Amino acid sequence: MEQFLGGWRPRLVSLLVLGHRSWEVTLDEERGRLAWRDSRPLRRGGSENCFVPISEIIAVEETELSKKQRHIGKWQKMARPHAFTVYYVKKARKHRWRCSDVTFWCVDEHLCNQWIGALKELLEKQKSRPKQLLVYINPYGGKRQGKRIYEQKVAPLFSLASISTDVIVTERANHAKDNLFEVNINKYDGVVCVGGDGMFSEVMHGLIGRMQKDSGIDQNNPKAPLVQCNIRIGIIPAGSTDCICYSTVGISDPVTSALHIIIGDCQPLDVSSVHHNNTFLKYYVSLLGYGFYGDILKDSEKKRWMGPMRYDYSGFKTFLFHHYYEGTISFQPAKHTLGSPRDKDSCRTGCYICKKSEQQLAEQQKESGLKHEEDEEEWRVIKGKFLAINAVNMSCACPRSPKGLSPAAHLADGSADLILVRKCSRFDFLRYLVRHTNQDDQFDFSFVNVYRVKSFQFTSKLSEDNESNVMDIGKKRFGHFCRDHPSCCCNAANTTWNCDGETLDSSAIEVRVHCQLMKLFARGIEENGKDEAAYSQSSTEQLL
Repeated sequence: MEQFLGGWRPRLVSLLVLGHRSWEVTLDEERGRLAWRDSRPLRRGGSENCFVPISEIIAVEETELSKKQRHIGKWQKMARPHAFTVYYVKKARKHRWRCSDVTFWCVDEHLCNQWIGALKELLEKQKSRPKQLLVYINPYGGKRQGKRIYEQKVAPLFSLASISTDVIVTERANHAKDNLFEVNINKYDGVVCVGGDGMFSEVMHGLIGRMQKDSGIDQNNPKAPLVQCNIRIGIIPAGSTDCICYSTVGISDPVTSALHIIIGDCQPLDVSSVHHNNTFLKYYVSLLGYGFYGDILKDSEKKRWMGPMRYDYSGFKTFLFHHYYEGTISFQPAKHTLGSPRDKDSCRTGCYICKKSEQQLAEQQKESGLKHEEDEEEWRVIKGKFLAINAVNMSCACPRSPKGLSPAAHLADGSADLILVRKCSRFDFLRYLVRHTNQDDQFDFSFVNVYRVKSFQFTSKLSEDNESNVMDIGKKRFGHFCRDHPSCCCNAANTTWNCDGETLDSSAIEVRVHCQLMKLFARGIEENGKDEAAYSQSSTEQLL
């Protein structure tokens, strides 16, 4: 065993046994990894090298040898062999993660304890990892499997990683939201929700609302600078859609999400606030949809007894009705961001555009003394008849639509992609919907427009809110809204907004994007090249 200079255990090298062969095992603190290679490589296959980043080691434990193991191979020559097992993240295809392990055997107890101590010491230095979590489980979401998924797949991993949890099984709507206003939130390193997008929305509203309340911020003021939430939220998917989890991790898988939480990943996330007449309505992080997606949600809420199948039924029914809605939308272009909704730069792990926005946000906070008059900035206005109005803060990808509603939308750049689908034939609208499932450009239609915005306002033609602030602002800047014109042939009055899978009834709204308001236990979707494990999985599998 050798110990090199350059700090506290920068490198520890030992000759240990793995399988039936001796391996040179290296703990390299400078490179941040545990590596092992065959000390006597086979002539035919050459040297086998494997390594695991320290940041992706879940736990290390001393291992007891069974009587059967003691009488196999090298153990017959050892008076009293000792062993330790390293549990680590094993990356599979399509962004799926699994917990794997490798066991090393030592002839000396002191050497074994030294390795265990060194590894645990490095794991303690991973300050981003949570030690105490507050867990909310929705037992009714999706296929009603939330409690079983947590107990069988997630809880054992948390226990292995020595994470303490306080678990609350929700009993009613807004149970988690109300509870977050009462608990001592400062004793937790994160909040975990087990359920679908609706459960995440409930936890998000409770956490953001609690932070604003503690900071004395009035949420009813649409221009109020909201306080960022430093407490991360973890999502264990157990719902019907799990769009938010899929768009931030790349897969809807409980074990993968649990491992992201354990290693302490952090992904900032934009949050948009929705107001009406200077009254706060809701927050959303994925989709705010009017028209087609609002009608689907409104109809599906009446058929909850059908389970997840209700979305297919209501979607087909809504497509056949082909309702359109008339109104006026005004928006402020997001000039501070790079790129556009039509480019090919998808948001991925370590996204440059999101990092640039983070720097700009930090500069704005330093210059908080300088007021920025939003009303004086450029506004654009569009009037017309729309089949769908969608504002998305992320791609909204899901298994059925791998690219999502806006493939180039970014998670944390302080903007939303505003997609306007004008009135068209039923066949053309079907062509547009089909492109969400393939690789073709879904915005390449004459009746589809997409804009990258930082705020927008909408008023329907038949809105009854004559004295709303949105109406006053619109008349002042742009003249009369569509509702002041003679009645037209619009075949439906008003629809419902689909706000992250929750209904929102308001025909006049004001929306603003808050850059990186909250954080998730995630790292964004990794590139294909990074999707494979950094260590040699095939070599490890041959040895275990």
